[in-house]
This record gives sequence, structure tokens and C-alpha cells, in this order.
Amino acid sequence: MVEVASRTQRFGKAVVDRLPQLGVSIGAGVLLCLSFPPFGWWYLAYPAFALLGWVLTREYTSARGAFGYGFVFGAAFYLPLLPWVGAFVGPIPWIGLALAEAVFPALFGVAAVAVRRLPGWPLWFAGLWALQEWLKSTVPFGGFPWGVVAYGQTESPLRSIAQLGGAPLLSFAVVLIGFSLGAIVFEVIRWWQRQADDTPPAVVVPGVCIAAVLLVTALTWPHVRQSGIGAGDDQPITVAVVQGNVPRLGLDFNTQRREVLDNHVSETMRLAEDVRAGRAPQPMFVLWPENSSDIDPLANRDAAELISGAAAAIRAPILVGGVVAAEGADRDNPASTNSVIVWNPGTGPDERHDKQIVQPFGEYLPWRSFFRHFSPYADRAGYFVPGDGTGVVHAAGVPVGVTTCWEVIFDRAPRESVRNGAQLLTVPSNNATFTEAMSEQQLAFARLRAVEHDRYVVVAGTTGISAVIAPDGRELARTAFYEPAYLDQAVRLKTQLTVATRWGPLIEGLLIAVGLGSVIAAILHNGGFVRRRARGDNKDRGAT
Repeated sequence: MVEVASRTQRFGKAVVDRLPQLGVSIGAGVLLCLSFPPFGWWYLAYPAFALLGWVLTREYTSARGAFGYGFVFGAAFYLPLLPWVGAFVGPIPWIGLALAEAVFPALFGVAAVAVRRLPGWPLWFAGLWALQEWLKSTVPFGGFPWGVVAYGQTESPLRSIAQLGGAPLLSFAVVLIGFSLGAIVFEVIRWWQRQADDTPPAVVVPGVCIAAVLLVTALTWPHVRQSGIGAGDDQPITVAVVQGNVPRLGLDFNTQRREVLDNHVSETMRLAEDVRAGRAPQPMFVLWPENSSDIDPLANRDAAELISGAAAAIRAPILVGGVVAAEGADRDNPASTNSVIVWNPGTGPDERHDKQIVQPFGEYLPWRSFFRHFSPYADRAGYFVPGDGTGVVHAAGVPVGVTTCWEVIFDRAPRESVRNGAQLLTVPSNNATFTEAMSEQQLAFARLRAVEHDRYVVVAGTTGISAVIAPDGRELARTAFYEPAYLDQAVRLKTQLTVATRWGPLIEGLLIAVGLGSVIAAILHNGGFVRRRARGDNKDRGAT
């Protein structure tokens, strides 16, 4: 009993001694969350990483402590960022996902402590952050890129950097500035505490890092801006987006599948009337959102007739988001594909894109028999299977890139579409099972893709937010959340490939190499590994 009390007392004292670091870690995580939509205060990402740098560069912060501070930072970031996950299924999935994602900043903290004694630590920290963002976007179950720093920077002037290296390079630049600003402040404070002696503060490396990022921004921004205002001779076309809305939000929205389809048909008919009356221009094609027809239109005659009637009325192809039975599906194996089908007036279904990156725990459930023990919603997860293809369909002769909802979060999906010839990107999405905050965050992904690939991006949501986005990331038009509406907007078809489109994976690999290289350099720098290896060899020789 006495031993337990003593341990409790020691634990309490340890927590009290570390309250400043814990408080700063929590504050840094909250600041990073506030840089994301729906708040959108992008500039708060810089003090967030400056504060995290302070915690991790303290001499008394051990590797074990860094894991804890990184985890606290991650939890303070992800918990307020992801409450929409539990909006309709309860808090356990939300909290579980947030804490699982917090492990990645914790691992970053351990690696950062290992390299903090290297000269120019802000650069190595930024490389390690790129490494952990790649890791969290890859594992487990294909990864979860939500929370990548770049997605909070769609209002930042630094967003033009995405044309050079996509989200990984933009994240690297933002984190590098944050750590570099922190390093400058720390050095100036140390210099001041030394009674301002003649030794100047060591601020050259962080200063050069900040200057390099600003220079790259200044060089890339003019091209991004010119593309966004329509400079050049790219072909203009008009496209329309239909947001039909759903009867109610939540997991049960699709119990009224026919009403969801009817809503999108009705809104398309309203658009057609406005076109005939001259109140709206004739679109070349119309985009419906994901799951706008949860009734399989390829198997259900009534659904097909409704869609054909809408296409005939608008006199343009409709890209229909449909749930289509997969090959070999039956009652015991209800597998489906989440598909976008080009539905031509007069001739009906044509090309289609089957969603290739399927959402775990939503569109399919890994380890279903296991998770069934933890949630009554387990059996309500979908049975979708991934498709294949080029990520491009042709509507009225236009090569249209399709990244369906979840796919837009992953770098490879829009890149594949553009490299396969897409002159315009579309993001049909279904947000009816989430909230407006989630829709704002997902819209930020689409805005970054527009800059990254120098393409207009058209977003269609069942409940919103639908939008048309220019190649500089600006919203040209948008709908409100949870209302029937349509957008009819002129855009331009673009063919040029950006550096990020061509070389994005290679650039990300180089950033990851910076992080891994710093760990190797730290091992060699402190000599710990070499000394341990030498001691082991001596023991072996002694035993011999």
C-alpha cells in the first residue's frame, strides 16, 4: 500500500513538473486545428510548429517524453478536427480515430529528439514531419491523409508551392517556416539571457530556410494567379452542377433512395427550364454527386428512365453517381461498385468510373466479424469493392477526371486522372452522413488539387457544399449546405502538366529522404550506435 502511494506521489510530481510542456503541446495542437476549415486561420500553423519545436528541443525532453508530448499535440489537433466522424455513430469511432492518428505525431516526436542536436534542426524536423505525413497517409488500411498540414493552407499565399510538389511540399514548407521561426526566437532569447554578449545568435540556417520558402512562393505565384483569372487561350466551356439534397441527414438518408434520385432529377429539370428561358447558359455536361442514384440505374428500369428524361431535358450528358452491382454479386455476396456513369441524352449509359480507393469502415469494413463486437453499426458499413481504370471519362467529347469523394484526399487519384488526359477535374461527393464542417474540410482538398494540377475543379455534393474552383484555388461559385441548388458556370479546359503532376512522387520521396537521412546522420553524429556495436564486438571476442 505504501509502495502504491509512493508511486502515485511520484507520478503526480512528474506531471506537475511537466505541466508547461504539456500545456504548450496542447496549445500547439489546438492552433494547428484552427488553421483548418471551418475556422480557416491558416497562419496559426506557424506558431503551432514553433511551440512544438520548443517542447522537443528542450535538453530535458527525453525520447519517451517526446512520444508523450507528440501524442498530446496530436490528440489536441485531431479531436476537435474530426468530431463529424461521430456525428451519427456516437463518440467512440471519433475518439478512437483521433487517438490512433495522434500516434503519428508521437512517433515524429521521438525521431525529432534523436536529430535535434544536428545543425539546422528546423530542416531535419520538417523532413521528419514529411515522413510521418507519408506514413499516416499509407497505413493502416491504406492510410488517412485527413489532417495533412497543406489542406489547411488553401487561403495561404504559400499555396502556389503546391504546383511544384503537391501537398507534401506545401506541408514541408509550412512546417519548415514554423520550426525556423521558433529557432530564431529561441536563439534570440538565449542571446538575451547571456546578457547580450558579442556572440551573435545562430539564426543563419532558419533565416535561409524562411527566405527560400518565400522565394519559391514569389516565383510560383504569378503563374498560378494568371491561370486562375483565365489568362491564355484554353478552350472555355460551360458545366453545370446539380445538388439535389436528401430528405434528412444521417445514416438513414439512403432508406429513401428513390426520393434522393427524384430530387436530383427535379433540380436538373429546373436547370433545363432556366436554360430554355435564357436565365442560364446551356451546359456541355452536368455533374451529379456521388450516390445521387443509390438505385442501380443499370439494373433498374425506372431509375434509368428518370435519368434519361433528365438528360433529354437538359440536352447534355449527365455524370451520374450510382451504386452498381459488382460482377458476380448476389444476395449472399452483395458487392457493389461506387460508380460515376456518363449518361448521354438519347443513348443512355456510356463510359463510367468505378471508385478505386474505397473508404474503410464506411464503404467496406475490414475485419467485420471483429468490429461487430464493438459497434452496432458494423453491419451497416458497405460492401463496396474497388474498381480500376484511368480515372477519366468522356462527356460530350471532354476528357473529365473523376475523383469520387474519398479519392480526392489521396495524391495519386487526381494525379492519375490528369496524367491520363483529364482537362478538368470533378469531385462527386456524398456528405449526407456527415456535417457541414466535414464538407468545408473536404472542399479544401479540392481547392488544393486545383492549384496542384492547374485544373478547374467541379465539386458536387448531395447535401453540399458544391462548388466550382479556379486553378488558383479560388471558389468561383458555391452552394449552401443542405439545400437543393444548381451551379452553371464557365470554366476552361487545360492541358499543361505541372511539375507536381509530373514529378510529385519523386519530390515527396526526396522530402522523406531528408527525414530518414537526418536520423542516420544523428546516429553517426552522436556515435551511440558505433559505441554500442564496438562494445558488443569486444564482448564477443572476450567470450571467445
